[in-house]
Amino acid sequence: MNLILECVVICFILLVSCVVAIANGAEQAAFLYEKEVQDRVVQRGLVTRERLNRNRKVFKIAGLTVMAAFVLWAVYGVNGARGFWQPFWQILVLAMAEGLFDRFFIDRYWVGHTKAWTIPGTEDLKPYIPKKTRILKWAITLMGSPIIAAVLSGIMFPFFGRSST
Repeated sequence: MNLILECVVICFILLVSCVVAIANGAEQAAFLYEKEVQDRVVQRGLVTRERLNRNRKVFKIAGLTVMAAFVLWAVYGVNGARGFWQPFWQILVLAMAEGLFDRFFIDRYWVGHTKAWTIPGTEDLKPYIPKKTRILKWAITLMGSPIIAAVLSGIMFPFFGRSST
């Protein structure tokens, strides 16, 4: 039951990160879009390249740090996972939940079917997530999640390697 709630929380963390990123206009989060959109936003003077780079760094550092800290706290602190495999599977479930939420809700529905992510003057560049990028994102989700789980489990193994059984 903990793991299900933790999946909801990790998705919520991603959602809040995205809400904050577009709170002052989707152009502030243009770093999440394709290069053509970023170039158009800068060209139109909606945001500077420096501001986009700063926003990208803040989004990645703040979002990834909070997500990683939550995952480690949930898996090792709350769930008491030990060894390599027990944490690996829990981290994998959390990473896949976050990735699937990102692919289905954020990318497909929120970005693809609402106006929240529309940047005025870039409508001709829609869909904002073209097929090639969608395929890449799916590959990263499906292949990257096990890698992330293995890396985090490996890093934490010296600290939590002793099985609780």
